[in-house]
Amino acid sequence: MRVAIVGVGQTPFARNSRMSIQELCFEAFRDTLEDINLSPKEIEASIICSAPEYDKQRSPAGLISEYLGLTPRPTLCAESLCSSSSTGVRVGYGFLKSRLHEIVVVIGFQKMSEISSSEAQERMGRGADIQWESPFGTMMPAGYAMFARAHMHKYGTTDEQLAKVKVKSSKYALSNPLAMFRREVTLEDCLKARDIASPLKMYDCCANADGASCVIMASEEKARKITTVPIWIAGIGAASDTLATPNRTNITGLDCAIQAGKQAYNMAGVEPKDIDVAEVHDCFTIAEIMAYENLGFCKSGEGGKLIDESQTYIGGKIPVNVDGGLLSKGHPIGATGGSQIRTIVHQLQGRAGKTQIDGAEIGLIHNIGGVGLYGNVTILKRE
Repeated sequence: MRVAIVGVGQTPFARNSRMSIQELCFEAFRDTLEDINLSPKEIEASIICSAPEYDKQRSPAGLISEYLGLTPRPTLCAESLCSSSSTGVRVGYGFLKSRLHEIVVVIGFQKMSEISSSEAQERMGRGADIQWESPFGTMMPAGYAMFARAHMHKYGTTDEQLAKVKVKSSKYALSNPLAMFRREVTLEDCLKARDIASPLKMYDCCANADGASCVIMASEEKARKITTVPIWIAGIGAASDTLATPNRTNITGLDCAIQAGKQAYNMAGVEPKDIDVAEVHDCFTIAEIMAYENLGFCKSGEGGKLIDESQTYIGGKIPVNVDGGLLSKGHPIGATGGSQIRTIVHQLQGRAGKTQIDGAEIGLIHNIGGVGLYGNVTILKRE
């Protein structure tokens, strides 16, 4: 029995949404239902995904399922930091493959505007080892700055190559009305920006945001009654790495992404060269370059060359993040994976507008939690 994604939706990602978490989730849920033949009462279970400690509500699954009219059907929370909603999709996939349920909704959200940037960084730091890492300043930017330095040292990756990732991101965000930053940024802008955690500058880093995303999944039998264009989950992989970065053997890539990618490719029966379009977790520019390599789009150390040659633009070898990615859309932690999935579903359905990849049939989503702690890779196929 195959599992399909039958509906996707999201809110705009914004610096300050002025909405409650349940209102954010409702907006994404409503957006998802608009294009499909499904009543909320037909949904058999809900999976609510977010990273804790960004809002005051404990156990938000109960609050949100009630607000959406999904009670008394079962609900639960899924959390794996920044990859929470793709983890939720993995849980939903298991529900459907086991035939425990026939239709499941996965809703990811985060409201980050209620706390300051420094408070958000402190909470993110708790995603690292709170005894031996985060007290010494290894927050998210510092963690990825270490990856960038190691990559530069080993492979000769340059500041300019990092900056080119953001230049691409900003170009495509202009066509995404839901992106937080819709202004084209030049290479010079990036290189002149202030340092955040050297070598990462301001434009090398994504921004906190408010937002929600929604993915509705169904068994094959139900899927064909809900939509005329179901998108099939062909491969789904997940892995983790050590929490403490000093215990890792690889500091120029993310082993969790490498392992998750291998699982997904094997399950889908495809290779990197078969992917038509990809969404990767570009929380920092170095993260996108490492993703190129970890997913097999190029050899280790050649990620910088791939962006130099514009091979990850539309028309290149493998278009990546043509919705603006996290760098331009913003990163409402629990909503990000679902937003990435939405982009790929729209590409495979031919609904991506100005950034549509002609003939796209196979798409990949790479969603990372923490500083390379959790890795989820999902491969989707059109009929």
